[in-house]
Amino acid sequence: MIQIKRLKPKYRCFKRDMVKKALQVMLLCVICNSAASAKTLLVLGDSLSAGYGIRVEQGWVQRLQAKLGDSYQVVNASVSGHTSAEGLARLPTLLENYRPDIVMIELGGNDGLRGYPVRTLKANLERLIESSLQAGASVLTLGMRIPPNYGARYARQFEGVFESLADIPGVVVVPFLLDGIALHPEMMQQDGIHPTEAAQQKMLENVWPYLQPLLSR
Repeated sequence: MIQIKRLKPKYRCFKRDMVKKALQVMLLCVICNSAASAKTLLVLGDSLSAGYGIRVEQGWVQRLQAKLGDSYQVVNASVSGHTSAEGLARLPTLLENYRPDIVMIELGGNDGLRGYPVRTLKANLERLIESSLQAGASVLTLGMRIPPNYGARYARQFEGVFESLADIPGVVVVPFLLDGIALHPEMMQQDGIHPTEAAQQKMLENVWPYLQPLLSR
């Protein structure tokens, strides 16, 4: 008669621990593989992307992350009040740390509001784009406009800076991030500069058609 040996309690516990550890390792591998397969999208902007005056989790950048799901990690490196020069100073470290697949540049509004020379803005944006392209990233630039009270000539020159960026090979430009928002007082905060929480979805909709082709590259 064949006798079946029962595992001693101590051995059974050891076996369960081994199985548990093996499952933990497998789960960790799945998580790591998922993280490794996700691409990175870096948003370098100012208060319009940092969520000034609204709940940050309702900002258009956070909505973009929700829309992209696990396929992209969205790094929001936007800082309220920053100019194109400040973004340019921060970009090398951001490129080195995150190695983004896509860089989204949303800067220039504060340059315009402070009346900085448009030639300086153009040079800074071109350097931001050049650095991003050299790092192997696709580039999406979000166009801005300034109120007409800054002078019609300056306003035209300011808008022309963003239009000219579309001529750079490999660069996609959203004509105006606040299209359908800026001229609607109910969609702007009391300062008349920053969009409300209700306008964030519209901002995402303005960006999405230009971003979508870059996602599949």
